[in-house]
Amino acid sequence: MAGPTLLGVDVFTVATILSAIAAAAVIFAIYTAATVRDPMTKRVKALNDRREQLKAGITASTSKRRARLVQKNEATDRIRALLLSLKVLQESQVKVAQTKLLQAGIRRKEWAVAVIFGRLVLPILIGGPMLYLVYGTQAFADWSPLKAYGLVAGSFILSYKAPDLYLNNKITKRSHAIRKGLPDALDLLVICAEAGLTVDAAFHRVAKELGRAYPELGEEFSLTAIELGFLTDRRQAFENLALRIDLDAIRGVVTTMIQTEKYGTPLASALRVLSAEFRNERMMRAEEKAARLPAIMTIPLILFILPVLFIVILGPAACSINDALIR
Repeated sequence: MAGPTLLGVDVFTVATILSAIAAAAVIFAIYTAATVRDPMTKRVKALNDRREQLKAGITASTSKRRARLVQKNEATDRIRALLLSLKVLQESQVKVAQTKLLQAGIRRKEWAVAVIFGRLVLPILIGGPMLYLVYGTQAFADWSPLKAYGLVAGSFILSYKAPDLYLNNKITKRSHAIRKGLPDALDLLVICAEAGLTVDAAFHRVAKELGRAYPELGEEFSLTAIELGFLTDRRQAFENLALRIDLDAIRGVVTTMIQTEKYGTPLASALRVLSAEFRNERMMRAEEKAARLPAIMTIPLILFILPVLFIVILGPAACSINDALIR
């Protein structure tokens, strides 16, 4: 005897498939929770390497690493020479790309040439084959001329913008993660300043305390503490922090730190005021998101939740009616 069906599909088969998916999801969740790693381990290692580079004035400690860096620099030099021969490389573009790489958390400045090279190569690699498929084959023969042209033009534009879109996405995510931890970091800076620690020691302590919760912010504060200890101009260390993070809040903190260093104004009181402002701003953003939630949930409610609810409520009755009609 055949089992109950739902829309022509055996209910037991659907239940078996859903159970298998649920079991796989549970196993994946357990594996993810069991294999969690410290996000600061790799970052602290990179910062320590940067400290050693600043001390010794070299870029590598072993011959193997030196050879790998020389090979990468040679590849970068070849790309740079090719772009210069094509007269498509400008120093202003390189500086903008280097700034975006720093804001995205990528410390290799020579990759700026690769970003510009990607803008040149990706339209050829992606847009060229799409142009051939649309106009050189019959794959899209049933499409209207306007749709075919839109597909080709869109492939060229997206492939050209792909490196910038990737960097902008990483910058946005990183800035959002840093913004969340900034009020807590300022509170800890106030405590360190009132305890009598120096600015570089306070930055190092805050980076150590917030490294697990906010690894991006901890990395930036650690690098700032290192630069404060080695750079002759302490103002340059704060300006580098503002350059690496694309946030108005960080620029406000940097301005406060520079004025404190220059005029000797109380650091703790200024940071306390900034921390209160950032906390109020974070609360306002949370309230704004909560106010938008009902309007945002309307479409998912109509498309996903209500159909499932109808299936759960009316499904057994539909199966019973179907079985009665078959008999």
